[in-house]
Amino acid sequence: MNQRVFKNFDFAEFWDDCDYSIKEYVNPFPSDQLIISIEYELGYKLPDSYVELMKMHNGGLTFKNCFPTTERTSWASDHIAITGIYGIGRDKDYALCGSLGSPFMIKEGGYPNIGVCICDCPSAGHDMIMLDYSKCGNKGEPEVVHIDQEFDYKKTVLCKDFEAFIRGLVSSDVYGS
Repeated sequence: MNQRVFKNFDFAEFWDDCDYSIKEYVNPFPSDQLIISIEYELGYKLPDSYVELMKMHNGGLTFKNCFPTTERTSWASDHIAITGIYGIGRDKDYALCGSLGSPFMIKEGGYPNIGVCICDCPSAGHDMIMLDYSKCGNKGEPEVVHIDQEFDYKKTVLCKDFEAFIRGLVSSDVYGS
């Protein structure tokens, strides 16, 4: 793994490799050719931290599945929740370019065409976590945002980049669930 990203971050208790996660989310490790083709298909360069994480574990459910917010969302007054992180691939339903991946969610879910859907949420498609390239262009370092369909597709900035998003995830136990 690239030593510039996730330095001193312990992934030992991060991924939940339950049967459902393996079946629906976890993809084989991505080749450089697959990464390039997915980026071409999506129209965006994926952040280095995202690519490096997917080279270590290509998508899946996580034990740390909540991110604190200062704004209310349709999920809660003080946090959002994710179901899983999309891996780099096409074969799994919950992969970036899978049948329920980013292009599907933007087209069929009505999500704004500002970047790439990277995490689904427990709301069954009513909110998403996206990489937002609207400030940086399609090759820059995107912010991570929560898009809330139930609040007229309100965008809430969660953090400045993907690595900060992963580092900021906490267990739902923090919120008593």
